[in-house]
Amino acid sequence: MSGDPLQLSSVDAALGALEAASAAPFDPRLLGLYLLAAGAMILSPGPDTIYVLTRSVGDGRVAGVASAAGISAGVLVHTLAAALGLSALFRTSEFAFGLVTAVGAAYLVYLGVRTIREEALLLEGGGASGAPFREAVVVNVLNPQVAVFFLAFLPQFVDAAGHVPIQLSVLGGLYALLTMAYLGGVALGSSAVRHLLAARPAVARAVQWLAGAVLIALGGRLLVSGLAG
Repeated sequence: MSGDPLQLSSVDAALGALEAASAAPFDPRLLGLYLLAAGAMILSPGPDTIYVLTRSVGDGRVAGVASAAGISAGVLVHTLAAALGLSALFRTSEFAFGLVTAVGAAYLVYLGVRTIREEALLLEGGGASGAPFREAVVVNVLNPQVAVFFLAFLPQFVDAAGHVPIQLSVLGGLYALLTMAYLGGVALGSSAVRHLLAARPAVARAVQWLAGAVLIALGGRLLVSGLAG
């Protein structure tokens, strides 16, 4: 039975795309180098670590782990943007970069002010207001510097002869997994401090102010570095 030429061409195209996708192996040495570089970047103290640390101490273990998961989800969003070429917009458009930077900085400042104003944030039974996972995703996604970082970092470990979007997706997925493993550990470890603070209200209040001030400082840092860049 002869097939419809149009259908046959569609099948051939689909098989070709599948073959191209499967023919995107990573050089083991290059992948090993990527894992080392990604691990070093993730372990370097930065805004994400400080953010998760702050939320864990202030809101508890569940909020800390949720924040770590939100940051990791944000990594996947930036990976998708890099694979689609959307991150290049932040490199070429000063207006887009500045706008997203301002929004992200304002959101961090808002979270810091809310942390300071929260009445029972560090008391036993006091939980996080808002949704830690969603807030962490927003904090990460609204940082165009992260988008530019992924746009510059991931392609260095991609084989141009292979299927580039799939390779970028795999690399970004690995980065997200490593991020979750590290930040999840930070959340679990630092949340123990919350129980110690519960018995010392004066110290707890001071730490609450410090946590809020740190978030506000992160917002200011994002804004200043964005304007300077």
